[in-house]
Amino acid sequence: MTIAETIRTKLEAAFAPEKLDVRDESEMHRGHAGHREGGETHFRVAIVSATFEGLSRIDRHRKVHAVLDAELRDRVHALALTLLTPEEAAHRM
Repeated sequence: MTIAETIRTKLEAAFAPEKLDVRDESEMHRGHAGHREGGETHFRVAIVSATFEGLSRIDRHRKVHAVLDAELRDRVHALALTLLTPEEAAHRM
């Protein structure tokens, strides 16, 4: 299983998202800190989930980081997050 697949599986289980987008942006960071051959080091993740209701932006990030702790300690160097409730996502459209 790739790191992207692992991230997707863990986030689906933890947040039951209405929308989940996991993008490997490692190639865009070639030559930068944390890049490794083979990629899977830099990710952009967008989640729309009702589980974020009532949580601050920082608390949402902490929850995602807790779920992905093993990946962040090992292979993943950078993780850009967009974490919205369904209502917030509807207003952005």
